[in-house]
Amino acid sequence: MSSVHASIHYNRVMNLILIPALLLSLLPVTVIAQETSIHVLGIAQDAGYPQTNCYQPHCMRAWENSGARLTASSIAVIDETTRTKYLFDATPDMREQLYALHQVAPDGEFSLDGVFLTHAHMGHYTGLMHFGREAAGTSGVPVYAMPRMYDYLSANGPWNQLVQLQNIELVHLSDGKPVEFGENITVTPILVPHRDEYSETVGYRIEGPNKSAVFIPDIDKWEMWTTDIREVVRSVDYALLDATFFRDGELGDRDMSEIKHPFVAESMDLFDSLNDDEKARVIFIHMNHTNPLLIDGSRERAEVERRGFRYATEGMRLKL
Repeated sequence: MSSVHASIHYNRVMNLILIPALLLSLLPVTVIAQETSIHVLGIAQDAGYPQTNCYQPHCMRAWENSGARLTASSIAVIDETTRTKYLFDATPDMREQLYALHQVAPDGEFSLDGVFLTHAHMGHYTGLMHFGREAAGTSGVPVYAMPRMYDYLSANGPWNQLVQLQNIELVHLSDGKPVEFGENITVTPILVPHRDEYSETVGYRIEGPNKSAVFIPDIDKWEMWTTDIREVVRSVDYALLDATFFRDGELGDRDMSEIKHPFVAESMDLFDSLNDDEKARVIFIHMNHTNPLLIDGSRERAEVERRGFRYATEGMRLKL
């Protein structure tokens, strides 16, 4: 082949390579969106479902069918941009819940950059035990706590051993003071009235890049709070709210006036003044083993839906 023909052949080959590449470069580029979202890990009251020593029909269905069992109330926030994840409440079921979180935000790819505690009742902080040397033996997991909660964990075993061995690192929170994590997540604790034997109780306002949420799994009756919960619902896109009991009389002969949780039936009546869009923001969570909202196909679930509200389910995902 002459040098002229060789040059022509070379140019043709290069055109076959370069022209398609040039055309591809002119096509619009598809960018995979990095999202921030809430993942519901558990929906039951502190003791889970079924509850210890409950062998009544509503619990037996779950004892006899492991697929019907549910874990204690907890949510996680995942930031795909920064590859971080945050846990809200450390429940006795945290082992299973961290695995569920691992499935959508794997360890190694995502770091657990914070655990936010609401208060010192068994379903909301005792899962910290899984960080200890008898279990995961973690190093410096940030645990965010209000002043009384901070002092309680620091001064009482076995929790103070987690601090001493640096399995966890306690971080102070203050009522109404936001904590920012990069550009995508801001978390603000909100003091709420509750049975506070060992610590104060807070809910959390969670701000994402596009939407916001409030998480209040435990509170006394709405009228006992100086804040109007209806205005809170109007101010966010999602309101995950205490639904411990559906209605009065749910505990048989026990006087439920001693238990200050707002009943779901009471909450729905209070929220009747909200418009349809605002009602749809309400997501009931933290349900006692007696609450029929835990049961697929129950009349109570149908009633909640008919009235325009929602109930949390494990695995529910809410975009922020």
